[in-house]
Amino acid sequence: MPSTPGGLVYLIVVALSAVGLLVVAFGPWRRGVGVIGVALLLGALMRALLRDRDAGMLRVRRHRWVDVLTLGGVGTALLVLASVIPNQSS
Repeated sequence: MPSTPGGLVYLIVVALSAVGLLVVAFGPWRRGVGVIGVALLLGALMRALLRDRDAGMLRVRRHRWVDVLTLGGVGTALLVLASVIPNQSS
């Protein structure tokens, strides 16, 4: 069991990302990328809400806003890309 709430959130984000990767590999890739994007947005939200001492492994950089912008930006980019990439015709 993680010693901080942020450690638990980190494990949830990693688990959701792993599920997303499995969906990408074996199912509809857009849904899998969406799951990963939502997981990263969850991490960004929790990093914004948790105090530095409670952030655990969500605290990667010295400044909270860098972590939040990085996680939020990548999560948003994945969701946008999954929704705007056109289907490929075979």
